[in-house]
Amino acid sequence: MSDLAKTPETSAETPEAPAETPGTSRVSTEKTTEPSAAPVPAVDPRLLVREEGLKGYWSEFTRKVRGGELGSLPVFVGLIVIAIVFQLQNSNFLSASSVANVAVYSSGLGIMAVGIVFVLLLGEIDLSVGSVAGVGAAVWAVLNVNHGWNDWLAVLVAVLSGTALGALHGFFFAKIGVPAFVVTLAGFLGWSGLQEWMMGGEGSINTPSGSIVENLTNYFFEDKAAGYGLALVAVLAYAASLLVDSRRRRTAGLPARPTSEIALRTGVVAILCFAVAYVLNEPSGARGLPLALVLFLAVLVVADFVARRTAFGRQVFAVGGNPEAARRAGISVDRIRITVFALSGMLGAFGGLFIASLSGGATKSVGGGNTLMLVIAAAVIGGTSLFGGRGKVWSALLGMIVIQSIQQGLNMIGMANAIQYMITGAVLLAAVVIDSVSRRTQKTAGRA
Repeated sequence: MSDLAKTPETSAETPEAPAETPGTSRVSTEKTTEPSAAPVPAVDPRLLVREEGLKGYWSEFTRKVRGGELGSLPVFVGLIVIAIVFQLQNSNFLSASSVANVAVYSSGLGIMAVGIVFVLLLGEIDLSVGSVAGVGAAVWAVLNVNHGWNDWLAVLVAVLSGTALGALHGFFFAKIGVPAFVVTLAGFLGWSGLQEWMMGGEGSINTPSGSIVENLTNYFFEDKAAGYGLALVAVLAYAASLLVDSRRRRTAGLPARPTSEIALRTGVVAILCFAVAYVLNEPSGARGLPLALVLFLAVLVVADFVARRTAFGRQVFAVGGNPEAARRAGISVDRIRITVFALSGMLGAFGGLFIASLSGGATKSVGGGNTLMLVIAAAVIGGTSLFGGRGKVWSALLGMIVIQSIQQGLNMIGMANAIQYMITGAVLLAAVVIDSVSRRTQKTAGRA
């Protein structure tokens, strides 16, 4: 009787034990109760990094470097070295006039480099961008100056002509199967001939005073409010994008940047933007905020949005990473390729108008010389991979600043053009070597 009295007490003390059912042994019941313990939640390592503060971020940074994920680090280090070296050689290197020159001369070629970035993301190359730029300048000059067309209409037709030429390259590449290298090399030769034929025996057509093309590189916002206003807009837009992205990730249950990190990033961008605005607004040497820089930044913002926030941009990365996988995923690979080359042609023609503005008119040499090499070098030096599927639109800005800073510094210390070409070539080779080593390191670390 005493044993029977104890039985209910035992069952009362262990209410979690389920009652035995017919056909189920006691042993099996005990096994099924073991997994009922609370499971250990999976923690995203990125959350742990953020919880550790600065130490966690430093550990994450060193891990990425060891894994070959260098990002834009080599570019920023290179810019710091360039600034220190040339400032020691000439104290005017970081002056207002020098910074303004770098901004203006970077704009036209930088816009062309944005188109090349999209082509490189496909893992292809466009050798015709210089010739397309020359055709764009020639079309504008002939229509506006020789035939009296409206300035805006002539500019529009010039840009559309570049778009058509780029789409033609993409058609032969995507639909016919001719390698992009061969198609654009043929375009490089053919459009150079077209440019000379359009210019005729004159050889050059001067830019009319007060025209749109002349103002592209010769108009400056002298009011200081313009420079500081643009800096404020850029900082607020950057902070807003970080906050919106963080909110979207939290809503989706994904790791998000903490407010402290957003504040730190915004602070760094604010310092850079307002420092540039201050230098450009200095009364000695500079004329204010260049229109060319405003247009270049506008192109970068729009292109970056397209690349990162639209289906088209994601499809470009997918095709560049693995065309066959993209095709099986339902992506029209041919359409993406044709569109990307059309975009490259459009930005090439637009950049050609900047070159014509700097040279005082459309000539047979617009887009010639080392234009092609500088544009491709800017995209690669800025961090866009030659192997496709990896890169950022902002690499066009970073790479072009590096190239123009080197040229500006060498000009200020009186170096010959031959030395400039050799140094620029060495920087380009170093960028490609870094990219190749980075990819190999990532494969070794299993992160490719």
